[in-house]
Amino acid sequence: MEDSQFDVIIVGAGVMGSSTAYQAAKRGLKTLLLEQFDFLHHRGSSHGESRTIRATYIQNHYYPMVMESYKLWKEAQAQVGYNVYFKAQHLDMGPFNDPVVHSVVENCRKHKIPHQLLNHQQVAEKFSGKFNLPANWVGLSTEYGGILKPTKATAMFQTLAYKNGAVLKDNTKVTDIKNDGGVVVFTANGEKFRGKKCVVTVGAWANKLVKRISGVEIPIKPVETHVCYWRIKKGHEGKFVIGGDFPTFASFGKAYVYGTPVLEYPGLIKAAVHGGRLCDPDKRPWGSVVMMNELKEWVEGIFGGVVDSSEPVVKQSCMYSMTPDEDFVIDFLGGEFGKNVVLGVGFSGHGFKMAPVIGKILTQLVVDGETNEVDLKHFRIGRFQMASKI
Repeated sequence: MEDSQFDVIIVGAGVMGSSTAYQAAKRGLKTLLLEQFDFLHHRGSSHGESRTIRATYIQNHYYPMVMESYKLWKEAQAQVGYNVYFKAQHLDMGPFNDPVVHSVVENCRKHKIPHQLLNHQQVAEKFSGKFNLPANWVGLSTEYGGILKPTKATAMFQTLAYKNGAVLKDNTKVTDIKNDGGVVVFTANGEKFRGKKCVVTVGAWANKLVKRISGVEIPIKPVETHVCYWRIKKGHEGKFVIGGDFPTFASFGKAYVYGTPVLEYPGLIKAAVHGGRLCDPDKRPWGSVVMMNELKEWVEGIFGGVVDSSEPVVKQSCMYSMTPDEDFVIDFLGGEFGKNVVLGVGFSGHGFKMAPVIGKILTQLVVDGETNEVDLKHFRIGRFQMASKI
């Protein structure tokens, strides 16, 4: 295999790399997907039991990416023969004067997303008393929500990539990438692979690898975050199950809390804080949950005492790779590599839902040198240099 010339070598087999491998192989490219750990490992950002998909954003550029991803998720699961997407409504909530809430509402209007803007009493009526919002809060309800199964989804893309002819290789850590008119990818076990192009989708390890191969330091910070599951009190479990009227949700305020209906663990509801602590992904602290007191207070108040807020029953650790503006990095590495190395990194804790379209975009950059899916000005590396105070 070392003597083979691949059309594209993808480094990092989380959901973004696996989606890209599927899209590239489907377009007929001779594709190699490399992963430094076991496939479907739990050390990055693509494992676990659930991720939210929603169309409500404060930024305009994500709405078309999410809507295309809804379509692509359904197409991929139809091909593989099992479901990774489960439909639900979505509810955003927060103080009526919160600028984030205002921006989300304005975006719904701009994109003509069907929505209901509700006061706290109307939210209680719509969701049969399951949400107990403060009097000065509002809720924004849309039909565009849902749950994705992350480990299952990543496996789905790897299966489809393999079925379309991709070569998959795990426990193969990439240590360097060199330019020789194409690319040569070097690994820790002494192997090297040649390709015309390379896509880097290494999540929390992005800054380490990119700096090593090019000297470019992208301001992506690895953050350890936690997902929490809370026990629903006896007699109330059925109210929160997916398939009924209970939505995926996001709450703006003192803490940004998000969560999902009951799906993966019977009797447990997911509610977690979007945030965490900086860490070295190779020296994980496996630490405590940030803003736990605020989260407990939120669970107790918003769910009206029917969810046990004393302590989460299950806690799972995950990695974010955060950019300063929380927009993604989708761009060519440039420099001596020109357009031969494409970056798909810095997904900042909200990219998973868009993995299908991101895989499509990264493949378009490899094949066509451009994409028609989104204006890449929002995701260019150069935006960080432009924002520099030096």
